Amino acid sequence: MTKLFIATAFACSFLYSEQSIAASNAPDTTAVPLFSNAYVYPSRDAGNGEIGRGGLRAWKSKEGYTKTFFLVNQPGPLALSLKLQPGSAASKLSVQLGNEKKALNVPAGSASITLPVGEYNVTAKGYHAVEIHALEGSSLPMIEDVLFSGPNAESIQYNASRYRGAPATHLSYPVPPNSGDVEWFYNEINVPADAQPLHSYYMVNGFSGGYFGIQINSKTERRVLFSIWSAYDTQDPKQIPEEYAVKLVRKGKDVTINEFGNEGSGGQSFWKFNWKAETTYKLLVHAKPNGDHTVYSGYFFDPAVGKWKLIATWDKAKSGGKYLGGLYSFVENFSDNGEDFFKARYGNQWVRTAKGEWIELTKARFSTTANPKVHQRFDVGGGLEKGMFYMFSGGFREVGNQYKGSMIERPATKVPPAIDLEHLPKQ
Repeated sequence: MTKLFIATAFACSFLYSEQSIAASNAPDTTAVPLFSNAYVYPSRDAGNGEIGRGGLRAWKSKEGYTKTFFLVNQPGPLALSLKLQPGSAASKLSVQLGNEKKALNVPAGSASITLPVGEYNVTAKGYHAVEIHALEGSSLPMIEDVLFSGPNAESIQYNASRYRGAPATHLSYPVPPNSGDVEWFYNEINVPADAQPLHSYYMVNGFSGGYFGIQINSKTERRVLFSIWSAYDTQDPKQIPEEYAVKLVRKGKDVTINEFGNEGSGGQSFWKFNWKAETTYKLLVHAKPNGDHTVYSGYFFDPAVGKWKLIATWDKAKSGGKYLGGLYSFVENFSDNGEDFFKARYGNQWVRTAKGEWIELTKARFSTTANPKVHQRFDVGGGLEKGMFYMFSGGFREVGNQYKGSMIERPATKVPPAIDLEHLPKQ
C-alpha cells in the first residue's frame, strides 16, 4: 500500500502541488489505483473515458462517469482525496461514496496533484465504490488514484494486479475411488437472469484434455463450445505434428469447426445457439479409447426441442488411450469487464463407467484464480441453490463465501439420466 499525506485545507493551485509533494511521508493512507479497480460507465462509449495503466484517460463527455471499487474491512470515517492531472481549463467534479456526495473544484494545470475531497462515513464492511461525475468543464482531468486516509484506511483492500477481468472459479467433482473407467460424463447448467454479461464462459463438462460449455460472445451471439486439446505442448496449432493431431470425425448440423491456440492448442467446435437464462440445459461427453487415441464426443440437450444434438466427435492422438478424468466446471470472464457479475448453477452430475454403471457425483471442491499475491479480488464464491451447486465471480457484490479447497455437497437425486446412449445422433 502506498503511504501518502493529505492536507485537509485547499485554496489555490500552488497549495495543491505542495500537498502532493508532502504526501509521500504520511502514515495511515491507502492509494487505490484506478487501473485495476475502476470502470467507466457507460462502457466503451466515445468520450466517456478509458482506463489504462495510468488511470482514467480521454474523458471528454459529462455523460461518462467512473466507479472505483475497494473492500472495507473496518467501517468508519475515511478522508478521501484524488490524485489527478488537471485539464487545460478548470473543472468541477462530483465525488460520491455511499449516499454522500461532495463537489471538487479542479484548477487548470498540467502536473499531477492531489486534491482532498472530504470525509465520508462508511458504515458496513464489504465492497464499496467511489463514483466520479463531471459537473462542469470542457477539459476534464486524468485521474490516477483514489486516496483514503485515517485510522481505518490501512484495512482497505484492492486489486493490485494487472487483471481487470473477474477471476475464474471452478468446481471439481471427485469420482468415488475404485469406480472404474469413466466413459460418460453428464452435467446440467442453469444461468441466473442477472448473470448474463458479455464475455462469459460457463463451462459445464470439463475433463483432462477438453471442455464443453456455453458462452456469451457478443450482444447478438451465444455459443455452445466443445474443445479438445492436443497432447503436443504448443500455443500455435500450426506447430502440432501430424502424429499429435486432433482430427474431426464428425460434427452436428450448423456446427463450426476451428483450430485454437494461445492456451495450448487443439480442435474447437461451436454451435451458435441463443441459449436462455433460467433454463436448464443438459450436456453429455463420451470418451472411447482406441489404442493410443481417444475419441471424444459432445452432446447438447435443449429442453425446448426435446432431443440431443451432436456438437462434434474428435479423435485425439497420443492420449494414452485414456478414459475421462479430472472432471470439473468453471465460470470464466474472458475479457476485462470484471465489474460485471458472473454466476451459474450446476446440478445432477453423473458418470457412467465402461462397465455400464451410473454413479452420481454429489460433492464438488471449490477453487479460484483469485489470489492474495496474483489477483486480489474477493468477490468470488459458491454454494447450493435450488438443489444445484453454484459459483459466482465479479461484480463487487458479495465477498467470497468459499475458500480454495472447500468441499460443497448437494442432495442426491438417486435417479440416473434417462438417455438412450445407443441411439445418440451421429450428425
